[in-house]
Amino acid sequence: MPFDIILGLTVAALLLAYLLKALLRPESF
Repeated sequence: MPFDIILGLTVAALLLAYLLKALLRPESF
């Protein structure tokens, strides 16, 4: 796969993980 696709998937995975942690732990904000 091209590097930009791998980078995009990595950024998307990090954002999804951050959003999931934010939803599971709203008091962290």
